[in-house]
Amino acid sequence: MTATLLGALLAGCNLTSRLTDGKSNAEKAQLNLQLGVRYLEMGMIDVAQEKLEAALSQDSGNADIHNALAILFERIKDYDEAADYYRSALRRDPENTSIKSNYGRLLCERNDVEKGKNLLQEALASPVNPRPWIALTNMGLCFIQQNDRQRGEDFFRQALNANADYAPSLLEMLKISYANQQFMSARAFLQRYLAIAKHTAETLWLGFQTERALGNATLADEYKQQLLNDFPASREAQDIRAAPNH
Repeated sequence: MTATLLGALLAGCNLTSRLTDGKSNAEKAQLNLQLGVRYLEMGMIDVAQEKLEAALSQDSGNADIHNALAILFERIKDYDEAADYYRSALRRDPENTSIKSNYGRLLCERNDVEKGKNLLQEALASPVNPRPWIALTNMGLCFIQQNDRQRGEDFFRQALNANADYAPSLLEMLKISYANQQFMSARAFLQRYLAIAKHTAETLWLGFQTERALGNATLADEYKQQLLNDFPASREAQDIRAAPNH
């Protein structure tokens, strides 16, 4: 989901892409923010951190920079540092629905569910939230964290009503459909997901299991071989290798 969050962050920044002399510190910070987010999207964590910290030194009051650094620290699993940056981002922009949605999701993932839900509800209640499907999806994830699959599904469907092409919600509906043994539905959600996103080890494993359950041995084998070739070190590939019929 992080790539989508980064895309939303970039969409909220009205940035220029040319370096020229005479820029103010705030303008230089915006450029470094843009570069940092791009590097983060490419997985170049060290360079991304360098750019984002440069941006912070140039404009420490910019909430988007704090938000981006929070996402970076989530990426490297430093959740305490991520939470600190989300809090500092909110202090600088208390009504920012993107920050509330991101931080609310993190709180749910770290088992501070009620506080996370409260932040997400604030994001959903805002009349100026430009991307309510993100908060709706994150609210669904909070309920999944509480093992309430039905409430989670309700929020994922609301998210898809708001944006039918939101990949994180499609993935969650794929997982729910598979868990409910609704394999035709799982296949349909995977097809919708693949129209806008690339396979991961998880989606290949789900595709393999779904097609096997539907009796489509050819497609199941294609998913299995792609999983083993593209993600050989993944947990999903290890599970397939350990299966009796491998």
